[in-house]
Amino acid sequence: MTDALVIVAMGAEAEPFRQRASSAGPVREVGHAEHSDLVLAGREVRLVASGIGLVRAAVALTLALQEVGPVVVISAGSAGGVGMNVHVGDVVVGDAYTFHSADATAFGYERGQVPGMPVVFPASAAHVEAARALTLPDGTVRTGLMLSGDSFVDARTVDEVRGAFPGALSTDMETTALAQASYLAGVPFVSVRGVSDLCGPIAGDDFRTHVDDAADRSARIVEALLDAV
Repeated sequence: MTDALVIVAMGAEAEPFRQRASSAGPVREVGHAEHSDLVLAGREVRLVASGIGLVRAAVALTLALQEVGPVVVISAGSAGGVGMNVHVGDVVVGDAYTFHSADATAFGYERGQVPGMPVVFPASAAHVEAARALTLPDGTVRTGLMLSGDSFVDARTVDEVRGAFPGALSTDMETTALAQASYLAGVPFVSVRGVSDLCGPIAGDDFRTHVDDAADRSARIVEALLDAV
């Protein structure tokens, strides 16, 4: 029986989980995503590498939940830091999620809110509370608002994103879609992302340099959460 579903975007973000697992099954393709079953922190985990982007993440999660049933969903991997006190090497655990690219304010909705959906999607309170007790020897575990959209935020757009969402800590291209899909499926959700860049003028280069380390830090915290909750 599967205890948790961990979903990442890329193979590089999946690899730290396979390295930490006490056992790992073969990788198989399900709807263009890569699935494998692991034992991690004594829990049965389905690991899914969805591919990059909101739609690929949501579709991969939906198909995975059809196979494993209603379990906690954990989004993992890397993210860009948008909070002014966030640093490369930190890990952000979201306590709420919204879309930086959604704008239906002309119809009275909040910026980031999809019509008919909550202003923000909630996180699993138990996992967020457990994360607040975790530490990194060379970084900080931060909890707060996480953003997502189908664009890579860098120096061209980060000021507008920060202005619209002054309390946000990070941004990526999958988390909020996964939060929305989990909300609609009625399953608990939390996102745990290592900060690979600060959305600056060389964000792309920073991402390529630090993505492996960010993914490893994310996996470290996910493993601790599985053990704690």
